[in-house]
Amino acid sequence: MDNIIEIRHLCKNYGSVKAVQDISFCVKPGELFAFLGVNGAGKSTTITIMCSQLAKDSGTVIIGGYDIDKDPDKIKSELGVVFQNSVLDRALSVYDNLKSRAALYGITGKAFQARLAELSELLGLDDILKRPLGKLSGGQRRRADIARALLHKPKILILDEPTTGLDPQTRRTVWDVIGSLRKNDNMTVFLTTHYMEEAADADYVVILDSGKIAADGTPLSLKNRYTGDYITLYNATNEQIEELNLPFERIRDAVRFAVPNTAAATELILKHPDTFRDYEITKGKMDDVFLAVTGKKLSGSANTDA
Repeated sequence: MDNIIEIRHLCKNYGSVKAVQDISFCVKPGELFAFLGVNGAGKSTTITIMCSQLAKDSGTVIIGGYDIDKDPDKIKSELGVVFQNSVLDRALSVYDNLKSRAALYGITGKAFQARLAELSELLGLDDILKRPLGKLSGGQRRRADIARALLHKPKILILDEPTTGLDPQTRRTVWDVIGSLRKNDNMTVFLTTHYMEEAADADYVVILDSGKIAADGTPLSLKNRYTGDYITLYNATNEQIEELNLPFERIRDAVRFAVPNTAAATELILKHPDTFRDYEITKGKMDDVFLAVTGKKLSGSANTDA
């Protein structure tokens, strides 16, 4: 299929609050798709509808070729969801949590043991299987949550801010696992995140603002559309810097200029070859894109949005 997720003209209101307003987007198989927005933008509402846990007011939701109005149970079998907060029982061991969850999918006995062995190797669960979930660190709980979402071998993994609150090493581990799943299983990953460096690695990005799609595209196309380039210049004299007659900021042992685009950067460098002997050109960041599109900064808050 061309698209594994198709959302068309989706709407959802809570009384007078228009949580999701006529949004449409598609996700291709195997993509890393980033769904961005501040708290209250409509991300969680959309995801809850996709998971058949909330009725939409209007629009079409097709996942894995199934229409949510006709085959909600088949759609659920296509999805694995890692929520912001763990849904596992803190009093039970990781093993007992996964065993009980697997049984809900009809995965028992030898089939469960075989799947558990696969997930243990992928996520490094051997050292925590017998420990109560409530005694684990945040990173260990997140590994258990991902294992729970993958028990039934879903085609689509929905990650709702999966690395919020995790230390950098654990975040890297989570992303190594996600990369492995995409490479080896062609798994589609639907991501919400407050970390823009994670969104920068996505194949496609949708930015929501007040329930509407404010911008969408690849990270590169969004950067080109909403931000400029930066030139970082090293080892230049004050006279050379002043000759450029451009606003700049000093950073450590260098100065940085903002330019509209790469063409403008190239023109400036060719005009002053003696000045630009040691320099770097970088694109604007996804943080800059988000701020330009919404007028808001995306903080690292883990609060649930509408």
